[in-house]
Amino acid sequence: MTKYALLFLISVSLFSCNNNNRFQVGGVVEAAAGDTLFLEHTALLETTTIDSVVLDEKGDYEFQSVRPAFPDFYRLRLNNKVIAFSIDSCEEIIIDAKSQHFASDYKVTGSEASNQIKQLRISLFNIQLKVNQLTPNLSEQDKYSRIESIKLDIETHKELARKLILQNPRSTAAYYALYQKVNDTYLFSPYIKADKPYCGAVATSYNVYMPDYERTKNLYSLVMDAIKVERKARRDELWNEVLATSGTGYIDIVLNDKNNVERKLSQLVGNLILIDFSAYESKQSVNYTFALRNLYNKYHSRGFEIFQISLDQNKLLWQQATKNIPWVCVRDQNGLNTNYVKSYNISSIPTTFLMTKQGTIIARSLGFEELEKEIGKNL
Repeated sequence: MTKYALLFLISVSLFSCNNNNRFQVGGVVEAAAGDTLFLEHTALLETTTIDSVVLDEKGDYEFQSVRPAFPDFYRLRLNNKVIAFSIDSCEEIIIDAKSQHFASDYKVTGSEASNQIKQLRISLFNIQLKVNQLTPNLSEQDKYSRIESIKLDIETHKELARKLILQNPRSTAAYYALYQKVNDTYLFSPYIKADKPYCGAVATSYNVYMPDYERTKNLYSLVMDAIKVERKARRDELWNEVLATSGTGYIDIVLNDKNNVERKLSQLVGNLILIDFSAYESKQSVNYTFALRNLYNKYHSRGFEIFQISLDQNKLLWQQATKNIPWVCVRDQNGLNTNYVKSYNISSIPTTFLMTKQGTIIARSLGFEELEKEIGKNL
């Protein structure tokens, strides 16, 4: 970087930051005379060219552009080789490079995050280089040895990325780390248990400080979906455990009804049964009860039963509400802490299960329209 260029950048920086809300990037590219250098914006879905310059013998260049509303990513491109960097504010960044190894042999001044991005990129570049060397003519032993070496390199790379994320999850380098790929496969994924805390840290930090940013919305949505998938998988796992250990396809429920008479779910086997976990003290109870009554009145004569487990805390309210209920309704005084809630993996109410005449659970928490179709189909 020449002294003239450096002074120029500093003076432009002071002027642009104070008056035009712009950023600039400049420097020198060695041995690139006659080549075109491009400044490009790397958005979430596309990359667009902002400006370009044909380099002369000196290789000096200066680009300016409007500062982004949120921290964002840019790149310099020379003959299909790129240098990635980020802009977090009204900054001036100096990037000096050499034409021959433009994407890896460069120096960044004025942006810590961009230097961290450089670390991540060079580390990944070396991994990808090793992956590219896995050719079909390798012996099995050689191939195995190289793959093991790549695995170690990936873990070393991810450890570098983890440290950057924990150091500042709101930084562009932290975000960048989550989206690095080898052979189009992301190294971090919120669907992988070990990666989830790091993806979550960046997503949460971005959501707190930049909730309206499109990158925030995209990442936060991805992490939340992963959490939902994990919860569902765990619910399914628990339920499969219940079925596997019950020996009957269901866990028997034994509780007293409003008349203090012991009632068992197993006593109704031989009928099509709707097992219903709900509470009469909930706001939607009235409409929900009417919907259940319609099903009961319509299908009871054909062998349809409802076994309802009330999770009401207020016993008197429950007794009054169930005074004229025609189906079996029992209550556990432990409410949401009952073992049956845990056994049936109930996370919200109402939750229902449709059980065949043979005692096999065939559906969980269907809407009333779909539930009625299943009832008609199985009677």
